[in-house]
Amino acid sequence: MREYSPDLTPQWKRAKPVPEVPADPDLVVEVAGTDFCGAVVACEAGTVTLEDRFGKRRVFPLEPRGFLLDGAVVTLTRPSRAPAAPARTASGSIAVPGARARVARAGRIYVEGRHDAELVERVWGDDLRIEGVVVEYLEGVDDLAAVVAEFAPGPDARLGVLVDHLVPGSKESRIAASVSGPDVLVVGHPYVDVWQAVKPSALGIRAWPEVPRGQDWKTGVCRALGWPEHTGAAWQHILSRVTSYRDLEPTLLGRVEELIDFVTAGGSA
Repeated sequence: MREYSPDLTPQWKRAKPVPEVPADPDLVVEVAGTDFCGAVVACEAGTVTLEDRFGKRRVFPLEPRGFLLDGAVVTLTRPSRAPAAPARTASGSIAVPGARARVARAGRIYVEGRHDAELVERVWGDDLRIEGVVVEYLEGVDDLAAVVAEFAPGPDARLGVLVDHLVPGSKESRIAASVSGPDVLVVGHPYVDVWQAVKPSALGIRAWPEVPRGQDWKTGVCRALGWPEHTGAAWQHILSRVTSYRDLEPTLLGRVEELIDFVTAGGSA
């Protein structure tokens, strides 16, 4: 018969129990003994996957006393059940389950083409409906001055415009400068086309290919990647791989957020 052996460790030397916290999605913790801090994106098979603010993901074992929550040591456990609804929208904003779309504001966001509009809708659609912001596309910016004049922006009807390839000295930059004002904000990204705002990693490619000048860029991309030269189908494939803001380049993310803030600061619906 096994003898009972009492624990003679002094009370002051014994490790104090720490709280057990379910590793629910989006819970932000720090890994004990490291400088890695991130949000929970998965928890399975005795491990937890964390994603930091730069989009880097790492897997850690669910060890006792292995994490810090608000500076306090905790033990992460597997969630008891899946959440009833996503905690965040595709843009990373806090989700509002059951929220109704707001009546559309007088202000608008214009983007250059249909692909831009579809990408903005895919990532920011929930936010835009709650804020009552409508997104329309222009089919190019050559006539932007006339569009702005017809829209007649004002303090209660601000206009935000997202432009492709907005770099110093370009045609787009000159057009943007000619229409910008207190109630008109024109911002842009440096890419030839909004396709490039999707991270290559989301598509399983190393990088977007270089396309020689004078060649249709989208067709050149399809050719270089071995895709059928059908740009509409290619875009649908690209769009299908975008599930959240994490799949987009920060250059685009910042510009769209800037436009939403600008338009929603300009009065009520």
